[in-house]
Formats: sequence, structure tokens, C-alpha cells
Amino acid sequence: MEVQETRVQTDRVLTIPNILSMARLLGVPVFLWLVLWPEFGGPKVDGWAFLVIALSGVSDYLDGMLARRWNQISSLGRLLDPAADRLYILSTLVGLTWREILPFWLTAALLLRELVLLVMVGILRRHGYPPPQVNFLGKAATFNLMCAFPLLLLSDGNGWIPSLAAIFGWAFAGWGTTLYWWAGILYVVQVRRLVSADAMAD
Repeated sequence: MEVQETRVQTDRVLTIPNILSMARLLGVPVFLWLVLWPEFGGPKVDGWAFLVIALSGVSDYLDGMLARRWNQISSLGRLLDPAADRLYILSTLVGLTWREILPFWLTAALLLRELVLLVMVGILRRHGYPPPQVNFLGKAATFNLMCAFPLLLLSDGNGWIPSLAAIFGWAFAGWGTTLYWWAGILYVVQVRRLVSADAMAD
């Protein structure tokens, strides 16, 4: 979660927030396996997949809140939290696109944004800067997408519950994709300013 720069950062590893983030990372392959199991002849267990990603969302909120409240913000936590977010997004994109729940154009748009951010991180490293910190806009985008994906997973069926899940799922997906790209554009602007400042200093 987003943290204020004025808070003390530690190098501790075994903290409750870090353990929650590690558990979220371990849940990524479990979630992907549950989503893709029907594609390999297994039963449809979307309810369990929904539970895994819902618990991931809860732990995402808790690890940041507890890190701030208990002064357990750490260097490892700053890496684990966004890594878990991105891996859940990527695994969900793979699973739902494979099952043809998500259209390819949406998956391509979200993956292209990740590619742009990866290039920006590479440019920052060449100039001696760390990766950009997750900002509120980026967290809001991730929140919307993490709400959209479970709902779209539930929409794969018949009846009023899948129909309702599809309506809300696509609403969250639209907002999430827009905010995701908006946050990405702000990162590009930030990187451009830093690189330009370095060039002027030289």
C-alpha cells in the first residue's frame, strides 16, 4: 500500500505485513490453477478461485494498514506489495483470456501498460534512480481491476448472479483500465522530468 515518505523504513524481513504479502504471492499459482483447471479436464471451481482472489484483496489492504500502524514499513515490503499486485493482475489476465472471458484487446491494453512501465524502470536504473513508488492513482487502478476480475469470473455462467456480476465487473474493468493507463502516463512524465533534469545538470 502507499506510504508516506516521512515514516521510518526498516530492513526487517519477518514482519506481519511482509508475511501477508508473501502469502499473497503464494496464492498466485493456486489462483491460476483453479481458474484454468476446467480447461484441462477438471471441474469448474470458480467459487474457490473467487475466494482466493478475494482473500488477496483483503490481505492487500491489511499489509499496508498494519505496516503503517505498527511502524513495520520495510524495504522488502515496498517490493513485495506491488509485485503481488502485478502478478495477480497478470495471472488473472492469462486465466480469463485463456477461458475467453476477457477479450484479447483488453488484455493487450493492460499488458502494454506493464511493458511501458518496465521500460521506464529500465531508464530510471540507467540514471541511478530507484523504481517509482506506487501512488494513490496506481493503487486505485489496481483496486478497480482486482474488483473487476473476480466479478468477471463469476459472470461466466447463466442466471441473474452472473448477469449482475458482468454489469459490475465491466464497470470496474473500464474504470480500472483507464486509471491504470493514467497512472502509467504520470510515471512516464515523472521519468521524463528526472532524465531532463539530469541532462541539464550535465
